[in-house]
Amino acid sequence: MASEFGFHVADYVIFAVMISFSIGIGVYSACSGGGQKTTLEYLVGNRRLKMLPVAVSLVVSFESSILVLGFPAEVYIYGGDLFWTSVGLMIAMLVATRVVAPLFHPLKITSVFEYFELRYKSRAPRSLGTVIGMLYYIFYMGIVLYGPAIALEAVTDFPFWASVFIVAGTAIIYTSIGTTDIGNFGKVLQINTDNLRINYFNFDPDPTVRHTFWPLLLGSIVGYFGMTFNQATVQRISSVKTLSEAKKILYFAGPAFLVFGVIVNIEGLVMFAYFNTVGCDPIEAGIIKNANQLLPYMVVRVFHGLPGLAGLFLASLFSASLSTISSGLSCLSAQTVEDFIKPNYKDMSDGKATAIAKMTGRRHI
Repeated sequence: MASEFGFHVADYVIFAVMISFSIGIGVYSACSGGGQKTTLEYLVGNRRLKMLPVAVSLVVSFESSILVLGFPAEVYIYGGDLFWTSVGLMIAMLVATRVVAPLFHPLKITSVFEYFELRYKSRAPRSLGTVIGMLYYIFYMGIVLYGPAIALEAVTDFPFWASVFIVAGTAIIYTSIGTTDIGNFGKVLQINTDNLRINYFNFDPDPTVRHTFWPLLLGSIVGYFGMTFNQATVQRISSVKTLSEAKKILYFAGPAFLVFGVIVNIEGLVMFAYFNTVGCDPIEAGIIKNANQLLPYMVVRVFHGLPGLAGLFLASLFSASLSTISSGLSCLSAQTVEDFIKPNYKDMSDGKATAIAKMTGRRHI
């Protein structure tokens, strides 16, 4: 496949520039000096950060390759009703403004698991929660790494293992040191409607049906509400000065997640219409091995005569993964210092604790 619709030299250049730029940000942060002399300043910006940048940081932390590749692929195969999960996520974020922000912001904590020790007067639940939370982030970052690796393999025949090392290595360096052949959207909707893809209002209560309105919306509200108790979320709402600003972060994030959900839903519908129009299902034809490679394959086909655009797409995909991995490393850093180092080494200076935090991750705000 790569030989027919592979990358142009311009695509490789744009992709390389993106990787270099990401590393450059880390190098600049490491060499610019000033600030971040204490763990409080390093991990939560002395709790004086501005609301909007923190809100944007929260959004991009969860907009990984899972969203960029997985959601359109799911819509391509099963239809557009996955949209309701984005509505559920928005509702969960809005509910969190009344539950999570008022609970955690006044406590002035850095690690979400500090709450367990305060609540139960015991270190045991805090330590257990931290271990489970760290394992969650390790496995989650592994899944995030998988997405861009299989995408790069699909469009360039670049080895899967090498892609993983590129993304992981860039993220660690960055973190540690600082229009288609379809014609118009009306035709897209028509093709998807004719093929029973516009299935947004399936109210069937049968629990054996893969996707219906009820489990997608109600299930996602419950499931995503847990995400509002995530270390990444709590660390960010704890980095602003007032409870009002903490709530505004979640008010901003909820609709932003919905907008991204609509975009990836449309991408899935466009993919189905595109391949329906060209008369080829890449999965059934054996052109690609994994449904997550559908979007990259379509992009290199559509922009085959426009050098650079496919590279820009892949760069954006890797950027999404880098932001998520960087955020995960930051969370691991906060949990390591706040839940293990400080409680067990009470005589350690804050300067040493800050140095350990910088070795295990970088504040990602």
